[in-house]
Amino acid sequence: MQLLPVNLAYFLEVARTGSVTEAAHALNVAPSAISRQVAKLESGIGVPLFARHPRGMTLTEAGSRLLAHARRTETESTTLVEELRTGRGAEARSVAVACSEGFARRLVPRAIADFRRAHPDVAFRVDVVARQEATRRVVEGLADVAVTYTMGPQHDVRVECAVVVPVAAIVPLGHALAGRDRIGLADLCAYPLALASPGTSQRELFDIGAQLEGITVRPALVCDSLAPQYEFVRAGGGLALVGDLGDMGQSAATEGVTYVPVDHPVFRQREAQVQTATGRRPSWSATQFTELLVASLRQDRSL
Repeated sequence: MQLLPVNLAYFLEVARTGSVTEAAHALNVAPSAISRQVAKLESGIGVPLFARHPRGMTLTEAGSRLLAHARRTETESTTLVEELRTGRGAEARSVAVACSEGFARRLVPRAIADFRRAHPDVAFRVDVVARQEATRRVVEGLADVAVTYTMGPQHDVRVECAVVVPVAAIVPLGHALAGRDRIGLADLCAYPLALASPGTSQRELFDIGAQLEGITVRPALVCDSLAPQYEFVRAGGGLALVGDLGDMGQSAATEGVTYVPVDHPVFRQREAQVQTATGRRPSWSATQFTELLVASLRQDRSL
């Protein structure tokens, strides 16, 4: 059974055979029907998908990209039909998530709780790992979805969502900076700081920004875990940095801190991404949960 649209199915066969005539023979349809559907597809997209030659047809760059998409779609459709016929796949009621710690504090567990209200039979495993490790786990099939920070383009995964997440200072209640709308790096660095270790995306960008500003910083605390940094701030040890995921203004009463945006263009180089694997069809549960994560991350940034 074929779930692909007719024009995409015909395009796929022409790409395989390199000939309208051979594609028509394989599909048992008239060559004119093949040509008409391919032309319609090209017209709709607005670019040629094939270069026509006397002895056949070869894919253009746009055609090659569409071919990769069509092959993935064909594989997923075939797998889905088999699952529907046999009932297999219904047991795929678990989802593995890899995420960096900032997302593990609120966004991911809240999304899991929301998802399980509608689908209580789905179980989750969350692995809190470094940003590169989260991506690696998706690539190698150890996780269904990753939520992590990145800098630069990603080639080995499918990026379902990418948003720039500003950075905020974690400030004790009543601090001199607590009432500010935003602060610069010089304001921030006038106080003792808790920072992540070199090599993390936030620390890399902070160090670049400080160097551009001509500021020398000796952190009072270096720690990659957020919990000690929060306690350091609450105890009056200084300030810390965290990605602003949209709900920070709601947590001052419960966490004993407030958040002040840090205004520096260097932090705009970092994105928060929801990542899934390329070339591998996820389970229904993983697909639905990924959509919820994407919606949650976009909603947080719109607040």
